[in-house]
Parts: sequence; C-alpha cells; structure tokens
Amino acid sequence: MKIWINNRQRTTVLSQEKLRKKAAKILSALELSDRELSVTLINDRAMARLNRETFGRRGPTNVIAFPLDDAPSPNGPPALLGEVVISLQTTRRQAREFGWPWQELLDFFLIHGILHLLGYDHEDPAAAARMDARAWELMSRLYPGRSWADELTEQNI
Repeated sequence: MKIWINNRQRTTVLSQEKLRKKAAKILSALELSDRELSVTLINDRAMARLNRETFGRRGPTNVIAFPLDDAPSPNGPPALLGEVVISLQTTRRQAREFGWPWQELLDFFLIHGILHLLGYDHEDPAAAARMDARAWELMSRLYPGRSWADELTEQNI
C-alpha cells in the first residue's frame, strides 16, 4: 500500500506519518490494502479556487475527491484510487463550530473523501444514509470504544 501525502499549506502543523497510518487503516478496513491513495492538504484560498474550477461553486469546502477513473470496473477500484484534497483551514474552523478536536474531523473528512473515490455519494437521502453509515463505521475503527451515534444525529457534517 502506498499513500502519498502532499502538504501544500503552512498554517497547521500535523504529523504526516500519523495521517498516513490512519489512511492505511481505513484502506485496510475497506479491504483495499493493495491500492494507492494520494492526499493533498491545502488552505482555504486554494480550496476555493479548486471548488470554483471543479464545480463552479464559490468559496472553500472541506474535502473534494478526484477518482482516478469514474467508470466502474468489474475488477474493483483501480490500483491508484485517486486524490483526496482537504482544506485544513476549513477543517479547523468547522471543528470549532462542531466542538470536535480538529484531528478527528480531519480523519472524518479523509474517510469521506475515500468513500467518494469508491463511488459513494450523498446526492439523495438513501445514498447519503449509506455513505454516513459507512463513514461512522470507519470512524469507529479509528477510534475504538467511542460511540459516534450521537455525532451522527446531532451534527450535519
């Protein structure tokens, strides 16, 4: 398993090795230990530009995922899944708003992005429920013994 981390922001200090280990744990839980993943960490200015260029939306968002290949494959996901781009400024701001430790919210956004790479979406209520359930299950793998049920019902992340 290869996990590439590109930290292009300078305001938040974090351990890339810890993030890499968490990404590896997520991929293992998804039975994707033989895949590769790219994670890019950016600031709000870069995320706003990316959000505008990609989706035509104004302002930054927390995470955007770029699958390597949009076409479903009979052999499963490609060897290189794609890239998950996370704004650490948005992550820290939203963590304050939600009362979460920012590192936990970063992990949640990493999971959210990886699920998007695998074809999960939240465009309709049923799809959103499936994605949420899988995300909270994976959070429980990263934080065993912690109940995420309250987070699921109380917050709209």
